[in-house]
Amino acid sequence: MKKHIYIYSPSSAVRDKASFKRGVTRLRALGHEVELDEAALSSHQRFAGDDATRLAAISRAAHSGADVALISRGGYGLTRILPAIDYKAVAKAIAKGTEFVGLSDFTALQSALLARTGAISWAGPALGEDFGVDAEPGPDDIMQACFDDLLTGQGEGAGWRLAKNSVAAAVNLKGPAASTDFKVRRGILWGGNLSVLSSLVGTPYLPQIKGGILFLEDVHEHPYRIERMLTQLLHAGVLAQQKAIIFGQFSNYKLVPHDKGFKLQSVVDWLQSKVKARVLTGLPFGHVPTKVLLPVGGVCDLVVEGRDAFLLWGHTH
Repeated sequence: MKKHIYIYSPSSAVRDKASFKRGVTRLRALGHEVELDEAALSSHQRFAGDDATRLAAISRAAHSGADVALISRGGYGLTRILPAIDYKAVAKAIAKGTEFVGLSDFTALQSALLARTGAISWAGPALGEDFGVDAEPGPDDIMQACFDDLLTGQGEGAGWRLAKNSVAAAVNLKGPAASTDFKVRRGILWGGNLSVLSSLVGTPYLPQIKGGILFLEDVHEHPYRIERMLTQLLHAGVLAQQKAIIFGQFSNYKLVPHDKGFKLQSVVDWLQSKVKARVLTGLPFGHVPTKVLLPVGGVCDLVVEGRDAFLLWGHTH
């Protein structure tokens, strides 16, 4: 099914032009109409154009009439322009059928959009990182299947397998997290990149979600820095208001001898001791090839049956 996909660059400049071109070629080979924003390959310092250029790109994406507005890449640049984004225009585009998709730095726009308008966007792939990957056999099959589900409106949820220690830990808990089998209904799914989310604490761009399902991911962040950012969300009262906290993929960091056993699981265990909500791990989302697409701001059911976990949003269609 042919779809109109609009590519724009709201964050860092595209440095890997080859992956950008491969991504465009692959999407076109699938039969889609791929429209490139006029500033998609612009560069100013480390950004994809100066602030005004990137704000204009977001506006053009919102007025493109495309089925999907897909970021070229993440990086950095959105938090500095959040006050000037026309959120009503983006929300209006979404209401008319344009799905805004991205990850990483895009978490800033998604969070602000949700806080300001309640509109749903999608945590998902970026053009270069995912569709433009150089390695064979090319883009990840699961990522592509989830993207196709979004294009056809058939996506209803995502499932994954929990680690054994995640299930074992639940046996020792008290309260709503105590059972290995549970269902959380009608929780708003939100979150994204942990570094970006923690930077929004204390601003009007962090959604005030109570009874939500918070998912988190990051890249190049050592577990102690992950814990420090989680501590900020904890002390700000954000984590205590959630029904569940889901760890996606925290990738590309290196432990050192000084850690002496302190690792990501140590952070998970520490967090579970601080919150009543169940902390789950293993969600296939983050800076990794295999990623599902998630409706940020959508109402989801979280279902856990033993080691099988599911996020279901089909009922929202």
